Amino acid sequence: MYKNILIPTDGTDLSRKAIYHGIELARSMDAKVTGLNISLPWTTIAIGEIVSAIPEADYIEAHKSFGEEALQIISDTANAAGVTCNVVHVFHNHPYQAILETARDEKCDLICMASHGRRGLEGLILGSETVKVLTHCNVPVLVYK
Repeated sequence: MYKNILIPTDGTDLSRKAIYHGIELARSMDAKVTGLNISLPWTTIAIGEIVSAIPEADYIEAHKSFGEEALQIISDTANAAGVTCNVVHVFHNHPYQAILETARDEKCDLICMASHGRRGLEGLILGSETVKVLTHCNVPVLVYK
């Protein structure tokens, strides 16, 4: 039924559970998986006269390293299950858009992602990337909660 399942990861334990679920689903359907990790682009923080900045090169290297570690979990789990896997790390201001663009570019026909279930003020301020994906996506989305 599905041929290529996109599995975004933010490196959390909940995301890891969605990875295992998505890979098991892919194995049962003889589908491949595409792992995705998204980092926000480098920026400086300025409050009044105080400016705090991590050097851009350090920021990029740290996020690439974290992304590689998070994606390695997908690669290792897929390989152990006998599932073909490719991984993508991108820098993007809007994670939900990066998910949608990767799904389109990689020709994914299902997105399997975790939802942290943030509620209240935190959910209102941060917004839910999962809800944004559900709202704007044109392929099915399986939400692991």
